[in-house]
Amino acid sequence: MLDEDALKRLFLEARSQNGFLDKPVDEAMLTALYELMKFGPTSVNCSPLRVIFLVSPEAKKTLLPALSPGNVGKAMSAPVVAVLGHDLHFFRHAARLFPHRPGVFDGFAADPALAETTAFRNGTLQAAYLMIAARALGLDCGPMSGFDEAAVNRLFFPEGDVRVNFLCNLGYGDTGKIFPRLPRLSFPNVCAIR
Repeated sequence: MLDEDALKRLFLEARSQNGFLDKPVDEAMLTALYELMKFGPTSVNCSPLRVIFLVSPEAKKTLLPALSPGNVGKAMSAPVVAVLGHDLHFFRHAARLFPHRPGVFDGFAADPALAETTAFRNGTLQAAYLMIAARALGLDCGPMSGFDEAAVNRLFFPEGDVRVNFLCNLGYGDTGKIFPRLPRLSFPNVCAIR
């Protein structure tokens, strides 16, 4: 079991960030982030997450027209904005991802609706792993869903094979810009044991 400090870093004291310190996140850190998160499980190892890390001011400005007004300051203050999408044609990588039985991916190629549902579900899982991995590596996160989905897809995934799920600001959080922690539902409100 992880110790108390690790649990605090990952969950108990971790917060969604609304602003970030002016401290860069380098490419080595982004590579380490991916190399850690890629080991989170997905259905038949389908691994549909696709990420574009917006680091330069010019790249982040490209995103501006697609952001809800309340998210502009958050995104522009973040050293990195991760555009998190899912590849609808993840099954193209069957031989690499499931080499002992690549034919298991054939059903996805034949059923676009199944492929889309699988890509979305497992891409969302991987995006969550990315946030946990970021916290484990000492970064803070600010996930955002306030944006124009069609615009983000046009800007960053124009080929249409990948669709955006959500955005996540990454960096070192400005603790002066977080709100008090909001309540969570209790175990009986959410869970049943049968």
